[in-house]
Amino acid sequence: MTVKVGNEIFDKLGMKYPIVEGGMTWAGTGALAAAISEAGGLGFIGTGYWHGDDVRKEVRRAKALTDKPFGVNVMLMSRHIREVFDVIIEEGVKVVATGAGDPSPFLDELHAAGIVVMPVIPSVSLAKMMQRKGVDAVIAEGMESGGHIGQMTTMALVPQVVDAVDIPVIAAGGIADGRGVAAALCLGASGVQMGTRFLASPESEVHENFKKKIIKARDIDTIVTGNIAGSRARVLKNKMAKEYVKKEIEEAQKPAPDYETVEKLESGTLRAAVQQGDKDGGAFMAGQISGLIHEEKPVADILADTWAQATDILGIPNTTK
Repeated sequence: MTVKVGNEIFDKLGMKYPIVEGGMTWAGTGALAAAISEAGGLGFIGTGYWHGDDVRKEVRRAKALTDKPFGVNVMLMSRHIREVFDVIIEEGVKVVATGAGDPSPFLDELHAAGIVVMPVIPSVSLAKMMQRKGVDAVIAEGMESGGHIGQMTTMALVPQVVDAVDIPVIAAGGIADGRGVAAALCLGASGVQMGTRFLASPESEVHENFKKKIIKARDIDTIVTGNIAGSRARVLKNKMAKEYVKKEIEEAQKPAPDYETVEKLESGTLRAAVQQGDKDGGAFMAGQISGLIHEEKPVADILADTWAQATDILGIPNTTK
């Protein structure tokens, strides 16, 4: 069996490992992104609904910590998207990953600035559409991921996307070690995205309660909110998440469901989890792979150990040693 490792984008960026960081709002800080890029991966700053000045602050934090390329993940439904892209272009960011929308209206100016654009996609149809519109690669993300998710699993989604498009495919969702990386490469992906695994590292700036919750998690300790009200998101189980799902079900049984009341339960909860470690009221966005993470480990070790295991499984040379 022959697997393809990496792609021309990774080569251009000078990456040591075919591993990128998932865009995690509030958790994906400039410090974490810089640590991942400095260690040979590709770090991403997660911006969510930030203003341009917030993005600039984290970009400059990253630039002060590494001279390696890193990316910015943007939510296209943000009301501040214009100022965010202005900052990204002004600051010379090399890569943009997008979610929650169509990046094509911005592609020409991003490409003119030499920026690689990689949208996160949950289906084959969206992957094909993105290729037609001219993106550089796609991140095929399965529902095992933490945060906002689609309906398909990584194992089913990735090979179908690989068969459907001619641009690089990066596999995401349920990957936290070399076994997951090897599997993704066997499915035809040229690299992987990991998010949750990087949260349990010294370089991660999430609250200690968040790290402990991941490390203590079992395989069944995540839950999906928004199955009924919309905007599905995978989080670690706690009081807020269980209450959210309960109220969703209760409202669905009413003649006139009030989902706005349900959604208010989630307002500000991600930040509460990341920065305050609110055990009961925070939204601890993390993937199903949390149950495989048992210790905090430096980013450089995560990358090196993951790649060493993957190459050993695949029987290919580990040129990073």
